[in-house]
This record gives sequence, C-alpha cells and structure tokens, in this order.
Amino acid sequence: MSEDFPPSRIERSALLQQPTGAVPAPAAAGRPLPAARLRQCCDSGGLAFETTADLPDLAGLVGQERAVDAIRAGIGIRHKGFNVFAFGPAGAGKHTLIQQLLQAEAATAPTPPDWCYVNNFADPHRPRRLMLPTGRATALRDAMQRLVAELRLALPAAFEREDYRARREVIDQQIKHRQEEAFGALQHKAEQKGIALLRTPMGLALAPVRNGEVIPPDIFQRMAAEDRKRIAGDIETLQTELETIVRKIPDWEREHREAVRQLNRDTSSVVVKHLLETVRAAFTDLHEVVAYLGEVEHDILEHAEEFIAERREPGEGEAPPPDLASFRRYQVNLLVDNSGRKGAPIVYEDHPTHQNLVGRIEHLARFGALVTDFNLIVPGAFHRANGGYLVLDAQRLLAANFGWETLKRVLRAGEIRTVSLEQLLSLASTVSLDPEPIPLEVKVVLIGSPTLYYLLAELDPDFPELFKIAADFDDRVARSAETTGLYAQLIATAVRREKLCPLDRGAVARVIEEAARTSGDAAKLTAEIRGIIDLLQEADHIVEKAGRKIVGPADIEAAVEARRRRSDRIYRRFQEEIGRDTLRIETTGERVGQVNGLSVIALGSVSFGHPSRISAQVRLGKGEVIDIEREVALGGPIHSKGVLILSGFLGGRFGRSGPLSLTASLVFEQSYGGVEGDSASAAELFALLSALADAPVGQALAVTGSVDQHGHIQAIGGVNEKIEGFFDVCRARGLADGQGVLIPAANVQHLMLRQEVVDAAAAGRFAIIPIETIDQGIELLTGLPAGEPDATGGYAEGTINQRVAVRLAAFARRLAAIAAPPAERRPRRRTRGDDE
Repeated sequence: MSEDFPPSRIERSALLQQPTGAVPAPAAAGRPLPAARLRQCCDSGGLAFETTADLPDLAGLVGQERAVDAIRAGIGIRHKGFNVFAFGPAGAGKHTLIQQLLQAEAATAPTPPDWCYVNNFADPHRPRRLMLPTGRATALRDAMQRLVAELRLALPAAFEREDYRARREVIDQQIKHRQEEAFGALQHKAEQKGIALLRTPMGLALAPVRNGEVIPPDIFQRMAAEDRKRIAGDIETLQTELETIVRKIPDWEREHREAVRQLNRDTSSVVVKHLLETVRAAFTDLHEVVAYLGEVEHDILEHAEEFIAERREPGEGEAPPPDLASFRRYQVNLLVDNSGRKGAPIVYEDHPTHQNLVGRIEHLARFGALVTDFNLIVPGAFHRANGGYLVLDAQRLLAANFGWETLKRVLRAGEIRTVSLEQLLSLASTVSLDPEPIPLEVKVVLIGSPTLYYLLAELDPDFPELFKIAADFDDRVARSAETTGLYAQLIATAVRREKLCPLDRGAVARVIEEAARTSGDAAKLTAEIRGIIDLLQEADHIVEKAGRKIVGPADIEAAVEARRRRSDRIYRRFQEEIGRDTLRIETTGERVGQVNGLSVIALGSVSFGHPSRISAQVRLGKGEVIDIEREVALGGPIHSKGVLILSGFLGGRFGRSGPLSLTASLVFEQSYGGVEGDSASAAELFALLSALADAPVGQALAVTGSVDQHGHIQAIGGVNEKIEGFFDVCRARGLADGQGVLIPAANVQHLMLRQEVVDAAAAGRFAIIPIETIDQGIELLTGLPAGEPDATGGYAEGTINQRVAVRLAAFARRLAAIAAPPAERRPRRRTRGDDE
C-alpha cells in the first residue's frame, strides 16, 4: 500500500472528478475522498421559487414534531401537575413556537373572569376578593367611584335642608332644656336657703349670700356658730344634689348624640338607599356583589358624619374634616380586567421574582408613617395569567429572588396568596394586609436548557410532580428534499418577520449549506434558527449598503466571511505563531515517534481547529503508558481514558504471550493548557507504534480520530474545523504533494468543508483520507505495510507489527536479564573454543 501512496496529482484529480449532483459512491478506506464527498452542496436548481417573496410563511418550525406534540399534550391535559418544561439549544425558536401554539389554543378558550379586591369592613387587614364575569369588574369600580362622588354632594345637601335643621334643633333644645331645668330647680332651691349657685373657672360652686351679695369669708367667720352650722349643712345638701345633676350630664349628652346619630342615619338612609339602589340594579345576579353593597350601605350610614364634616369648616373644639383617604374604603381595586380580551391570557414574565409572580402590597407615606390598604395591592404574573398560560424562563426563574420556591408553592396550593417577602420569611413584625387568596387555574410553561431540566429532575423532588410534560427540542433536523423545502419556507418567514430584503434561490441554497455546516453534519440542518437569522440580517446590511433589493449567494458568502473574520483573532494568532515556528508544526519530512494531531479550541460561540505535535518515547519498563498531560493535571478524564485504551490495544495485540516490558510516555508538545477528549488517541497510538517500530512518520499528514482496544478508528467531533486548521497551516507554507488529513471513515458523512479546501482537494493539492483501522493509518503514515498475523501469531518480516513485536521482545529479554539472580547473571569462564 505504501507504493500506492501518495497518488500522483493526476491520479487524485481522476478520483475527485464526478458529475455534479450525482450521488457519490462510498469511498474506500485509505483512499483520498473525491471532492463531491467533502461538501454536500444544495442545488439551487431544485428550489421551485425565484425569491423568498414567492414562498408562504411556515407555521411552526422544521423537524420539531416531538416537541410540538409534547406541548400540545401539556396544553390539553387539564389535570394538576401537567405543566410543560420546554428545553433545547439556545436560539432554536422555542419561545416563538410556544407562543404560536399557545395563541392558537388560547383563541378558542373561554375568557377568564375579572378579579378585584374590596374592603373588608369587619376586618380591614383582610381584604376580600370578588370574582366577576368578564368586563363586569370595571362597571363595579366605576359605579362605586360615582357613588362616592354623588354621596359627597348629596349627603351634605340633605343635611342642609330645613326639615333636618328643624329636627336637629328640636334635639338640641331637648338636651338644653333638660340641663336648664335641672340647674334652674337647684338654683331656686338654693336661693330660698340664701345660697347662690355660681359659675367659676373651676366649675360650679355654692356660696352663702346676703342681700344678693356673696358673704366674704371673714364676715362668715364672725357670724354666730349656729348660723354657720346651718349654712354649711344647706351647702352640703345642695352640693350633693349638684353632683347628682352633674353625673347625669354625660348620660344626657350620650342620649343627645344617639338621637343626632339616629337623625343622621334616618336622613342619610333615604339618600344612600336611593343611590345604592341604582348600583344594586346592575349586579342583582351577583350575590357576592350584592352582599358587599349591603356592607357598604351599613358602613356609610355609620359614618355619614364624615361626608357632612367635609363640607363645613370645623368649629371651636371640633375635629378637622376627614381626609379624602377615608373614602378609599369604598373603592374597588380592579386587580385583573379581562374586558378587552378574547380568549385566555398568555403572560410572559421577564423578571420572575417573588413579588412579580404573586404581586405586592405597596405603601404610602402619610404624616411620617407608611400606611397601606387594599387599594395598594398590585397584581403579579399569576393574577394576569389566571385562567390562561404563564410562560417563564427557567434560568431567570432560578436566579430571581425566591422565584422558584414561590412558583412551586403557588402551584401546589392552587391559589395566589399575596404576601411580602419579609412576611414570608418572618422578618417583619409590623401589621400588614393579608388579602384573601385567589383560586388559581393556570398552565405554566418553563423554557430552559437541557442541563437545567435534568438537574431539576434529579435534585428537586417537587419538579416531577409539577412539570410532568417535557418538550425536548432537537438541535438539528434531518436534511432531505422535504426538509430543505421547509427550511426555505422558514427562511422566507424570518425574512418577512424581520423586514429584510428577499433572498434569491442561490442565496437560500447557500444559507442551507451554512445550516448544514453549523450542525456539524452534512446530512443535518441546524435547528438553532437564531444564528441563521443573524446571518440573514448581516447579508441584508451588505445588500442595503450596495443599494440592491435582492440578496444573492455572494452576499451570504460575504456575511459568513465577515462573521468568521470578526471572531478569528485568536485563530490567526495561532496560525501566525505556527508560521513563524514559535509553535513547531512540521508539514514536510519524516519523524520517528511524532505525529500531527488535531484538536478543536472553543472560545464562546467560536471554535477552530488547532494542530498539535504529539510525540512518544519508549524505553524499558513494566508495561506503563505514561500520559504526561495527566501526570501534571492538564489532561481531562476522557483524554486519560483514551490513553489507557492504548495500553489495552498494545496488551491485546503484543502481550498475549507475556507482559509488556516497556514504559512509554506521550505528550502534546508546547501545550500549556488543559487537554480533554479522546479524538487524539489514534494519533497518540500512531506515535507510539512509530517509536516502537523505529519507523518514521510522514509529517505531511495530520490525524484525528479516537481508537478502541481492538484498533478500530471511531468518529470524533469538529472534523471540519480540524481539517481546515491543518489546511490553513499547509496553505500558508505552500501546499505540497502528499499533504492531507486522516479522518475516521465514520466522519465522512459529516464533512461540510470550506470551498477553498474542496477546491484544493479537487486540484490534487490536499487530500482527506478516511481510515477504519489503526493498520490502515500506520501504513499511510509510514509507507510500510502493517502486517497480518500468521497461524503462529507472528508477522511478516519488515512490517510495522513485526518490528514492534521484535522491539517488545527485546525489551522483555533485557528486563528478564536484569531481573535474574546475581548467580545467573555472573559471566561464565571462557574456553578456547568460545568465540571472542
């Protein structure tokens, strides 16, 4: 096989030339792939339209039937816990698809009722909820506002009428007459006994008089003892009667106030009943509202004086008129108004904190203190979505302030309880509102990543009970004639939605090719539509600057190249350092125990291929293959596993008759960061076999692929980036015959290489060679046959496997000699017949 490789440039060109559009025949392992196998182009001639303007909109997404069925099932099942968790790659259109499905379902669903809070006159700290048919809550709120406004005018007017004034005068005169009569009788009795009833700053007092004048104390003391005793006894008797009258005054005043209150109540009742009757007439079918209006009527009658006091200036010693805030207790806090809605609500909460989900209770500053009432209850997302659908971002929900715990608590309880976070955590000792909970009927749709879904399913025991429907969005879809047509419709839909210039057929074909490359598989198309829309927007910008109206394939290619150029600074720096030999990568000549391996470096959303020099050293030992990367903690577990598999391969092939007697070390030269993955295990094994066989490896070829213990080459990821990374190194130095990359045969189906790589392969200047086994690869790298075992387990002379077996056998003999007892290792005495 070494004689056939490398094939001449003419021979390669013959292999690569195939009719355009023909289905390529399977390439034989170990032979360069034809150009048609390196990039599966989209034939624009097969697209039955001129521009995307000719295509209808696509309802939904391409290839997401599984997710669509799951979402529809979650929407349709009304039992508790059948909420939906939609997960998949970012940019796959999950939000858009869910919105479309929910809108279609919500349009036919009944419109939920209105919800409001009203004052609880028995316990103002526990506001009452009211549920009203759709649109009726607005009418109730407006009716109550009009009622209060009319009462503030009608009640004072009623109290200013002459009949009220006359009745009030009678009541006032009654208490005045009673007091005057009592004090008049007492005063008359005192005068008969020569004693006067006096009003002093300290109150009423009794004093003896003579000839209408109060007797001074000194004269009183000079009076006869008998007269003084008589006067003192009379004063004491009258004082007792005075105290009796004074004690009755509060009772008379209470009776007066009650009489006034009853008069006010009777006067107010006529006005209030008349005005409330109008409100009642509009809500006679709603028993809760009728009962509430009854409570309103009773409270207004009990506090009618507040309406009266508002219209007059306070007199001396009277309290000031009530603040307008006192009338707030008759208002209606319209929490959820569905009057303008048709169908069920769909609510997306962008910041799902505790308060944004269940609402909050606000406060007002009054007289240096914070006060609140039921009018300051603000609805949350659950209130707005009640009777419909609530869509939340799972990552934001988990990151928000107690959002996840609040969501679970509400869904478990089946009701919305508006409570502050301080009360929830028992951090507040102040008295606040405790609104009556509102029953909840909602379907929650969480949108997140697969990682979040599986973590929650594993770590949160409540999660499986609350989210029983998993909508798994695929990250890619199969590429076929049908899906290509649907993808074209998806592109046309995005173009119209984003108001972009239409694409012609060639541009659509180029976008589809880029979608296949993004998926990492020529037979697939990426489902991450966000990246495709970004590409369309960049192409639209290019066309707009050029003053054209139609996007062509060259515009898409320019957008792709611009995107690559913006993000390839680190990649170009690596390429520059390789070109300057700061990083040593050899692309010509031969080396023993050295192979060009390929890896992928991912930086954010950008990934690129990077060639690495992998070297191996072997020496006498105890069957160890030392991974230097692992020894210095730079190798990840998967990479270490790949290196251990090499030991299994060597032991299985060359250690059947005895233990291996070598120590080998493997390293990524000039590697200063972590190494993970097993895609370099084939290259490491090739370097190890080259070192054992002392067979030089051609440096014009690079290798990627993992290997199993039986020597089979296995598929790896990032094959396009790896090939292009080595191609750029070779092109910078000048492409030469024999340069190329060995890849696993299973990765041929994933090839979507850049056009310049395909052109170089078509010209015979770069080869992509699939291999299936280690033996195929080592033959291509060394130019020597690998060798097949004969009946005795040996290999033909001159083959790689034979040279490795001989080297290992020599190691074994040497180790046995070292391990032998000293007596056995003592040199024997020479005789004359011995060879010198």
